[in-house]
Amino acid sequence: MKNKGNLFVISGPSGVGKGTICRRLIGNSDNVSVSVSATTRNPRSEDVEGVTYYFKTIDEFKKMIDEGKFLEWAVYNGNYYGTPADAIENKISMGEDIILEIEAQGAMKVMESKPDAVSIFITPPNEEALYQRLKNRGTESDDEIKKRVEAARWELEQQDKYDHIVVNDDLDKAVSAIENIMKNERKND
Repeated sequence: MKNKGNLFVISGPSGVGKGTICRRLIGNSDNVSVSVSATTRNPRSEDVEGVTYYFKTIDEFKKMIDEGKFLEWAVYNGNYYGTPADAIENKISMGEDIILEIEAQGAMKVMESKPDAVSIFITPPNEEALYQRLKNRGTESDDEIKKRVEAARWELEQQDKYDHIVVNDDLDKAVSAIENIMKNERKND
């Protein structure tokens, strides 16, 4: 019988590089996938329905909440985000490792409901680096960037609640550090 997969929660402030790191982790492994979250935010140009997110109206999202369809959900910067539970459970039961790339509020809920999940917080080297990354992304207005930096301050205060903390000041080193964490956690099963 195939062993169950692992649930890895990867979290950190907006702009810290979670998406880039997760894409690299997936590209480097055959048995790891990133959970696809549902959201009410507007799609960006690079987004693909069912690949980067499931885009929902607020009414659709609230119905899913009422039906208990989420492992976790949260409101972040005025938009709803949530992790559909069934897809996660199915993949883990089939031996696949799943990465949840979520913000800190949702990560706290997952860590509470899934104590066997391995939590990894990605932090920027400093607040200025985070601000520059958000600015260079070119996807948010200055006002939105300020809101994300404000939200990041609270998120950074939560990092000690995670199993592991990785500083993303060098992408290759951050990816390697997380790959080592995942490898070591698999050994501990």
